[in-house]
Amino acid sequence: MFLVTLTYTADLAEVDAALAEHVAWLGRQYDDGVFAASGRRVPRVGGVILAAGLTRDELERRLAGDPFRMRGLAEYAVEEFVPSRVAPGLEQLLETR
Repeated sequence: MFLVTLTYTADLAEVDAALAEHVAWLGRQYDDGVFAASGRRVPRVGGVILAAGLTRDELERRLAGDPFRMRGLAEYAVEEFVPSRVAPGLEQLLETR
């Protein structure tokens, strides 16, 4: 599983101009079953994505297609971890690989 932290590198006006495309890109990742959660950081300096069921190389390829990255609006930090315990209802986040 991966925790991806986005940090904006541009003004929020530029981020907002690309937001609809970014949300559509997020939707495709959810449709493919590789994103488990995403949202804004507080304060609004970037975002967070929780991804599972793919390799780091696959994740990096997908992140390269994010409009925020393609437009140079955000930097990305990727941390891999193996969850050993989850709350009831989130068992699908436990990896078996």
